[in-house]
Amino acid sequence: MILVTSDGVPGREATEVLGMVEGSAVRARNIGRDVVAGLRNIIGGEIPEYAQLMSQSREQAAQRMITQAESLGADAIVTVRYQTSMIAAGAAEILAYGTAVKLT
Repeated sequence: MILVTSDGVPGREATEVLGMVEGSAVRARNIGRDVVAGLRNIIGGEIPEYAQLMSQSREQAAQRMITQAESLGADAIVTVRYQTSMIAAGAAEILAYGTAVKLT
């Protein structure tokens, strides 16, 4: 599956727009990560425990979007975007969305 943030795929033409596709992942922090992250927060710097959690969440959301596009018979997803929102204390949603298209 081709994923691009642009309106089209360079060198290819979209022959059919299949519609918007999306995938989301909701993740919560856990006590083990929070203890280590809290200690890192005191000294400052990057918190790799949370960076890894967000990376895994983005990957899961993107994979769910791709699965939806594949079910429509898409060759690519254009105008791919990611959005993050906090839905509860300690829990966030990552949303991946774009437009599924058929290519020549």
